[in-house]
Amino acid sequence: MTDANASASPAAASGQGRSIISADANTRKRNAAEGRFRAYGIAAIATGVFFLVVLLSSILWNGVSAFQQTFIEVPVYLDPEKLDREEPSKATTFTYKPLIQEAVWEQARELGFEESFGGAGDMGPLISASAAAQVRDRVIENPELIGERLEVRILAGSRTDGYLKGRVDRASAERDRNIDPEHLDLIDAMRAERLVQKSFNWDFITGTDASESRAEQAGIGVAMLGSFFMMLVVLGLSLPIGVAASIYLEEFAPKNRFTDLIEVNISNLAAVPSIVFGILGLAVFIQVVELPQSAPIVGGLTLTLMTLPTIVISTRAALKAVPPSIRAAALGVGASQTQAVFHHVLPLALPGILTGTIIGLAQALGETAPLLLIGMVGYIATNYPDGLASGFLDPNSAMPAQIYEWAKRADPAYYERAWGGIIILLVFLFAMNAIAIILRRKFERRW
Repeated sequence: MTDANASASPAAASGQGRSIISADANTRKRNAAEGRFRAYGIAAIATGVFFLVVLLSSILWNGVSAFQQTFIEVPVYLDPEKLDREEPSKATTFTYKPLIQEAVWEQARELGFEESFGGAGDMGPLISASAAAQVRDRVIENPELIGERLEVRILAGSRTDGYLKGRVDRASAERDRNIDPEHLDLIDAMRAERLVQKSFNWDFITGTDASESRAEQAGIGVAMLGSFFMMLVVLGLSLPIGVAASIYLEEFAPKNRFTDLIEVNISNLAAVPSIVFGILGLAVFIQVVELPQSAPIVGGLTLTLMTLPTIVISTRAALKAVPPSIRAAALGVGASQTQAVFHHVLPLALPGILTGTIIGLAQALGETAPLLLIGMVGYIATNYPDGLASGFLDPNSAMPAQIYEWAKRADPAYYERAWGGIIILLVFLFAMNAIAIILRRKFERRW
């Protein structure tokens, strides 16, 4: 008893003063480590949100101005000595250009700029190269306008538009061969008289691409249509093929080395750079099958190859998430394996399948590298397709390829439009991801 009491007394002595309410040194150290870990997590999230806000802010800051365009309103006298009322289409745009320049020159003289310029020919930098075609089209539609003074609203040149948007200033105008500081003074005077105004540019959303000299006329509408036709091809091929392959591999295929090899290759294909699929599309669909270059069907087939691994992987994950008890219950009441899969397993996996498919389509929508190799950046999409077959088979562009093409052109107005195209592309991507979330919640079943 004496020895036991003696051996217990140090432990009792060492436990004196302890409390289960107050933390000891080890507990305080552990709590501090957990606090630091939470702080690291919060800091990581805050850093990610900060860079995301910076990215979106820079895109909006640089791209919103593409949705506005500068126009000049002037009365153009359609001289009957230069235009033929009987055959107005005989007059080319070179005939209309001096008439428009003369109309702007009249406004400049009324505003007191007669001594600043040598004549109507100096008004060219203020006017878009497409202005003559605008007026010509109106006259062809209504030849009775010849001989009258027509109030027209024409596109301003890219430098004029850039001045009103802050892209061009007087210092840069002194170094620019296309516009002078005197032109900027005239623009200020015409703006004060409301002859030069900025307004929303619907043509940027619905219009077609333009040549290097007509940046102010360029739009992304045809490229949007090209992306639409490509996504139809991708959806029509990748969804049934990817889902069918996933069902077979997950539900019916025997587990052996051959299926293991297929699964490994599918995972590897999902990690292959997209430009490799572009080379494959160029070699197979254009050089061997001889499909038309730059056609949406070629882009769709190439993107289908790239999207299939993503859909297969996401569909197999959705099928695995269905509890085995669903399959056992269906088989237990006499259903065949095919009936169990298609009547019970597949409906429960549908939310994951739809989500994976839409995410795969969104990834394909934003791909640029495969489209570069099949020639979609070498084609200026200046016309809408004539019909459904034309939409698939005629050369066209796509939104990522169009953005890339604008970004590498010299005129700063095209750089501005590249940012605007990114905004439209992001709107499509956000919409597709929102649809994926809505569909997943709509068809999701909890058990």
